[in-house]
Amino acid sequence: MPQIYKRKIAENDLVACYIYLAENATLTVADQFLVNAEVSFNELAINPLMGSPLTLQNPKFSGMRKWRVKRFINILIFYMPRNDGILAE
Repeated sequence: MPQIYKRKIAENDLVACYIYLAENATLTVADQFLVNAEVSFNELAINPLMGSPLTLQNPKFSGMRKWRVKRFINILIFYMPRNDGILAE
């Protein structure tokens, strides 16, 4: 089974998005965001090359990709493919 590794900053971003949606939309929307984010992470872990590659100047981020959270087109996941899944940045 592919693994999903999340850096602390990625976890914090998920919480911040949840709080923003809960305060500015509804708790139902915020809850659905978390569900869709996990679905998106799982899909990426299974097929890590489906996200768009980024061209960044810093070599530390070589290979980074982006993908939208399902049904939340303005919220992006930035991640690095790994042999055993993905690392969410």
